[in-house]
Amino acid sequence: MEKNKVSVRKKRIIVLSGLAVFIILSVIVGIYIGKPMIKFIDDHEKFRAWVDSNGIMAMAAFMGMMVLQVIIALIPGEPLELAAGYAFGPWIGTLLCLVGALIGSIIVFLIVRKFGMKAVTLFFDEEKINKLKFLHNSSQRNFLIFIIFFIPGTPKDLLAYFVGLTDMKISMWIAITAVARIPSIITSTVAADAIGMHNYLFAGVVFGGTLLVSLLGIFIYNRIIKKNNAKGENTEKNT
Repeated sequence: MEKNKVSVRKKRIIVLSGLAVFIILSVIVGIYIGKPMIKFIDDHEKFRAWVDSNGIMAMAAFMGMMVLQVIIALIPGEPLELAAGYAFGPWIGTLLCLVGALIGSIIVFLIVRKFGMKAVTLFFDEEKINKLKFLHNSSQRNFLIFIIFFIPGTPKDLLAYFVGLTDMKISMWIAITAVARIPSIITSTVAADAIGMHNYLFAGVVFGGTLLVSLLGIFIYNRIIKKNNAKGENTEKNT
């Protein structure tokens, strides 16, 4: 009983520490990006000029935010991706998001490899992880994980923690997360950049298209989970 209390306490300390660091970085981003964004909200060119003059500091702070967003899986990534598109433009914004997410994903991978399920259950119920167990033995595991990551709307943070529990090589994981995250990130940064340029029609089209793809992605993800778990249950019954 005492061990369980200590374990829960440790989990809380880790999560609260991560959130504290995230808040600190949020303040930094707010100072370096948020204030100028408000100041130049109606003048896109002035805001871009400000970003260019404070580029390194602004970029470093933003990438730190992206790294922590992946590690602290409770924090949604979409608002940061939108902020990147508005602040840095679609291409640099996408690059910053990808690099930050890649670094965060590598850190998560290494943490889970070191601490196993203890690290995963900081943010996710074992039940959610158990639903992905079929991927351990699937001959198409790498392909399925790539597809799940590639489609906007799927639970990428959950997958990022799950992968560390498998025997996937880190080189394969880096390749998957570096490429497969591109569609979901670039749609957010492109739409946010369009809003900054007052091209609201184009932004609306991108958001609408992304929403439809995301809903389809969630449907496909749930179908994959149900289908493969049903196969697993049938196999267990027959053995």
